[in-house]
Amino acid sequence: MSPVRRASAIGVPLRADLRGRLLRRYKRFLADVETEDGRVLTVHCPNPGAMTGCDTPGSPVRCSTSDDPRRKLRHTLEMIRVGRTWVGLHTGRANALAARALETEALPALAGYAEIRREVTAEPGSRLDFRLTGGRRRKPLWLEVKSVTLAAGDVARFPDAVTTRGARHMRALAKLRAAGDRAAVLFVVQRADCRRVEPAAEIDPAYAAALRDAARAGVEVHALRARVTPRRLVLDGALPVAL
Repeated sequence: MSPVRRASAIGVPLRADLRGRLLRRYKRFLADVETEDGRVLTVHCPNPGAMTGCDTPGSPVRCSTSDDPRRKLRHTLEMIRVGRTWVGLHTGRANALAARALETEALPALAGYAEIRREVTAEPGSRLDFRLTGGRRRKPLWLEVKSVTLAAGDVARFPDAVTTRGARHMRALAKLRAAGDRAAVLFVVQRADCRRVEPAAEIDPAYAAALRDAARAGVEVHALRARVTPRRLVLDGALPVAL
């Protein structure tokens, strides 16, 4: 398990002020929420996964609100309460937290670079979340971030649905590593009740195999845990990954 520096000081601010309960999630990017004052709102669901275990009707939820007139839906589903834990559902927040961790060099294994670029094409048809260059590191680093919400007990598991795109990312990282660059995948677990991460091979055996093949090829595998609150997504430390 990689150490994390100054974890409690690193986070992503948000405002999830709208309280309610989940009625249903449907068509991947839509959810119906009943607010505390009895209104039923259709909100944007920023999570393309199956959200297994995080879509139970009646569960408490929090949503953010936008005043952008160009948006069709004012509210975005940010988190859901599972047991005693808020689980972050917004996949973009995982990338934002990863960016903060890179900028502050909170994860020493990925520190030492002067330039951080986002959404960089690795090969035709495949973009990766980050490319880090310069600084005291001689080899550039390619990094792909995966947001994790699924858990079995205290074990975070990825993915929660078949992801051919995810397997493609693992193969792209392995190719980059074979070409001489550094390459890594970073799992961001958006819930504070997990102690380790593992691939969900029974859900997507192809992804699990691609991840293990990439690790054998020298791709680094890291994981961070986030504590989710209605005001902030906070870096809560590193987790081990069991392949």
